[in-house]
Amino acid sequence: MPLPLFHSIASWILKKRIHQMELFMKFPNEVQEELRFHLVTKAKDTEVGKRYGFESIQSYEDFKNKIPLHSYESISSDIERCRKGIQNIFWPSPIKWFAKSSGTTQAKSKFIPVSSEALEDCHYKAGKDMLSLYFNNNENSQLLNGKCLRLGGSHELYNENNSSFGDLSAIIIQNLPFWAELSSTPSHKTSLIAEWETKMKAIITETIPEKVTSLAGVPSWMLILLQNVLRETEKTTISEVWPEAEVYFHGGVSFKPYRNLYKSLFQKPGFQFYEIYNASEGFFAIQDQNNSEDLLLMLDYGIFYEFIPFNGDEDPVEDAKCVTLSEVELHRNYALVITTNAGLWRYKIGDTIRFTNLSPYRIQITGRTKHHINAFGEELIIDNAEKAIEKVTKDLNCVVSNYTAAPIFMQNQKKGAHEWIIEFEKVPKNIDQFTLLLDQALQDENSDYEAKRYKNITLDCLKIHVARKGLFYNWLAKNGKLGGQHKVPRLSNSRKIVEELLQMNA
Repeated sequence: MPLPLFHSIASWILKKRIHQMELFMKFPNEVQEELRFHLVTKAKDTEVGKRYGFESIQSYEDFKNKIPLHSYESISSDIERCRKGIQNIFWPSPIKWFAKSSGTTQAKSKFIPVSSEALEDCHYKAGKDMLSLYFNNNENSQLLNGKCLRLGGSHELYNENNSSFGDLSAIIIQNLPFWAELSSTPSHKTSLIAEWETKMKAIITETIPEKVTSLAGVPSWMLILLQNVLRETEKTTISEVWPEAEVYFHGGVSFKPYRNLYKSLFQKPGFQFYEIYNASEGFFAIQDQNNSEDLLLMLDYGIFYEFIPFNGDEDPVEDAKCVTLSEVELHRNYALVITTNAGLWRYKIGDTIRFTNLSPYRIQITGRTKHHINAFGEELIIDNAEKAIEKVTKDLNCVVSNYTAAPIFMQNQKKGAHEWIIEFEKVPKNIDQFTLLLDQALQDENSDYEAKRYKNITLDCLKIHVARKGLFYNWLAKNGKLGGQHKVPRLSNSRKIVEELLQMNA
């Protein structure tokens, strides 16, 4: 099918979906309640359904009282049995796919179940919705007259016990419908190359001649690809390489540290940046307005949501405080709990979010429950760090490409502090000035940090190490984490990662 004809037909279909979205925006709580009832009813005859008495669950209170909150560790034995071929454990449909994720749990790898319903009614539906929302806001878009440069995971799929596992992106690419393959680059074969460096070279060779109109991928890894493209083509901006490119769909890590850098790469007037919120466990939210930092929570993807007010505990377990969508408050941090059409029941995903709007429900991602610093009661979260960095880099006209931070613990008579390792794309003229401004910006963002810093009573000013070029990339390579959804933890209560990076940076 010629691309112009494909563009006309597809854009018409995508725009029709907006009317369906308006339904859950108008009746959000009813849609979620109906979904919860459907999930419980469908799974009542599974092992988990019988274990927790799904048959007798009528209300949300029944649901909350009968089914405990779960972490990956608490369900890993059931997942391992399913991977060995036993079915109907937590979902009635056969589970043949598992999204492999390193995560932050005690296990080396997580294997998240992916059902056919999760692929069709969540991940693929979200991909279409992402385009629907973009088209709705940009009626003159020519996005489907070209191709989307997609940058997915770097792992092949592996078969074991009649089931398959790999990066979620690899599972999605393996099962893509024809229309998605027609409108994407690179090819399936190139996208699924396991070795990252080889894959990078193949993508560059294959995509440079293409008519790329959109891009999709994790900002940290996409940046490496685009920098290599510029070196290969000897161009100054990506807009010179692909002049028809009009939007970059990004997710996986915060875009705040990368925003100015990407704006310098895409200098086409009106170029858009659209954020998505997805994970191995599901697809949750999509930016639904141009030039916005808020994401529309998608309520009809087979995912029932609950929220635990988050106060800095590494493992929020207070079931009594768990609330539904109808009870959330604006601008409060919540740990996200999901029940899905792949058999995750009241599962703590480990992310924290805040609501910025309640009609419709829009959110911002604020961090990870295990990625924060609270060694001294300061409760510093990723959102605080990102906003502080964004402010200081703007004021000093510099660019941060990667960072991590951890506490310096009190010893003898020495006070505590935070120790940062920062890799700059554009280094500030005065690192001491940057340090003081970042410390002050963190105090402005976080009153607990400000209290601990008051007159240096508890904490000294933060300490910054400038990372050599490529330090974080080398650390990821050393730990077998190149490509895909892998990322460096931004904040940690442990010094393990900071010590490894400092040794490599010496």
